[in-house]
Amino acid sequence: MEASDDDPAYVVKFKAVFEKELSQREDALNHGWLRVATALDPRFKDLKCLPRGERGEVWTSIEALVQKQPGRATPERTEEPARKRSLLLYNSDSESEDEDWPKGALTRYRAEPTISERDCPLQWWSTHEGAHPQLSALARKYLGSPATSVPCERLFSLAGNIAQKKRAALSSENVNRLVCLNNWLKEKEQ
Repeated sequence: MEASDDDPAYVVKFKAVFEKELSQREDALNHGWLRVATALDPRFKDLKCLPRGERGEVWTSIEALVQKQPGRATPERTEEPARKRSLLLYNSDSESEDEDWPKGALTRYRAEPTISERDCPLQWWSTHEGAHPQLSALARKYLGSPATSVPCERLFSLAGNIAQKKRAALSSENVNRLVCLNNWLKEKEQ
């Protein structure tokens, strides 16, 4: 997109404006959100798309998000009878539950094998919600939002093409039926 001496003036102007707007959009991107969503996607949680130095920052930010999660308080120690407490410590790998939360939750999640790229990450989280309760709510938040609004835009465009001035008398029910029929015909063709 760099301007060359052979480019006409309008192409040079277009390239300059395009480069400026592209850099503005890139600056406005929420890279933190995208990185957290990638880490919470069980297909890409190894974060191979990021440089090694940035991977730790992503997990640190997820740990902070888990701690801030509403309805989740940091586990507090309760005074237990000495005998019961000693039995619990004897059977436990760690001396405190505090060590296990939230780093332990992240460690358990990271130890899970990655899934196929064709598998649905939301279904994976639905089946593994019991094993990772702290992270499942975050996953629903970060993975539940659509990547683009293109399907919605297409639907509005189709509805706009159906409900034109010539068809102003169509009821909303008939417009819905025509949109559904169009969708079904496209699926049948594929």
